[in-house]
Amino acid sequence: MIFAKELEIAKEAAVKAGNEIMRIYNFDEDMGVEYKADSSPLTKADKASNKIIVEILSSAFPTYAILSEEEMDNKERLENDFCFVVDPLDGTKEFIKRNGQFAVNIALAYKHRAVMGVIYAPTLGELYYAADGYGAFLSKDGQVCKLKVSERTQNIRMVTSASHACNQIDQLIKRYGIKDYVKIGSSLKGCIIAKGDAEVYYRFNHTMEWDTAAMQCIVEQAGGIFKQMDDSPMLYNRENCLNDKGFYIINNIKNKLDITF
Repeated sequence: MIFAKELEIAKEAAVKAGNEIMRIYNFDEDMGVEYKADSSPLTKADKASNKIIVEILSSAFPTYAILSEEEMDNKERLENDFCFVVDPLDGTKEFIKRNGQFAVNIALAYKHRAVMGVIYAPTLGELYYAADGYGAFLSKDGQVCKLKVSERTQNIRMVTSASHACNQIDQLIKRYGIKDYVKIGSSLKGCIIAKGDAEVYYRFNHTMEWDTAAMQCIVEQAGGIFKQMDDSPMLYNRENCLNDKGFYIINNIKNKLDITF
């Protein structure tokens, strides 16, 4: 596997960061909540996780760039073919709500493609990981299973965002008569599709590179389809980190929904 070392180091970093997140989650009454300029929340867990991940990745791969939600953006990364894309605590709102629906996201972009992805859900003890040409896997309770999207094309199941309501999603659910859908936070939505427990996830609201990079690699390596809403590929390590076109994840092209309203 081409990115074997990167994958192992990223898995180690994600688990160590997740353990620290859980220490704060379980034992700190004060999460240290503050708000950034865009009004998104930031906690001491975001900061602690970021510190662990950046130190591990930069020590193991000193020549690689790092783009993290909680680091000042160094535009020199644009000249680097290799860039780790990190969300040290994806689902901070869910963390604050203490509903367990959060994760650690670490991806590697090579020449703007997400070629490796790791997502660790510490409350579930689930470690999802994938690398280009290697496949996607779930490690839990000492067991490892290979991930594969479902083959369902009828009575499809949908995942939607827990904290980002959207009129378009409500309209899609009504238009297609989707009765089986679940609201959940963070990149876990993509993981649910990758392991075959749902078929469709449409996201109209804006996201950032670090929200989607790891998830995209895992979904694609499990056999799923991940595209921007205009059907163009999602690329990474860009000048503008905002995913402003929206995106969709489906298990099969037959489940592509009509989004014209």
